[in-house]
Amino acid sequence: MLSVRGVFKSYDGPRKRVVLTGVNLELASGEYVAIMGESGIGKSTLLNLIAGLERPDAGSIEIGGADISTLDDDALTRLRGEQMGFVFQAFHILPYLSVFQNVELPLRLQHVSESDARSRTLQMLEAVRLADRASDMPRELSGGELQRVAIARALVHRPKLVLADEPTGNLDADTARQVLDLLRTQLRENGASGILATHSRAAADTTDRIYLLTSAAIRELD
Repeated sequence: MLSVRGVFKSYDGPRKRVVLTGVNLELASGEYVAIMGESGIGKSTLLNLIAGLERPDAGSIEIGGADISTLDDDALTRLRGEQMGFVFQAFHILPYLSVFQNVELPLRLQHVSESDARSRTLQMLEAVRLADRASDMPRELSGGELQRVAIARALVHRPKLVLADEPTGNLDADTARQVLDLLRTQLRENGASGILATHSRAAADTTDRIYLLTSAAIRELD
């Protein structure tokens, strides 16, 4: 599903900052892995590279056998819209759209028919236990409910790969556990692969495998 090989990334400035040094990562179809590491170590950068939002200085990233470094911006945008889903720490729910409209949005962008979009959106809201909040506005929801909306939106278009960047960072411990359980369950039921970037071992333990990212390398933990 995903192959990251020898990826380097640095940023220019008054002092050049090297973030990733020769990262290798393999992800099978349907597999769910965690990338752990302290804040600022490069977890979000790695997810951005996998999503094609940034480009590596060296190395390759293949998704479904295609090297994304060969794709232009339009092709990368299509790839993200069709094959990827995203869950963020800050939710990124659009405040002027209802819960239903937020979840439906990826289907609208793919020009799915109105009837199919409605059916799939309602089905996903049922799956995350928010069908009764479909007409509510984001301001009426709790943090945990907002993150469940984000999970529904990330999965409604049936992506092959879901990238979750510290999705429980703004939640209390009990709500975080519920969200992580829901995310894992929905990945399984939708047959999607997933990468969870987190600094929490408890969160990482909900995945199939755990990697530790340091300034020197990335390695799998026992």
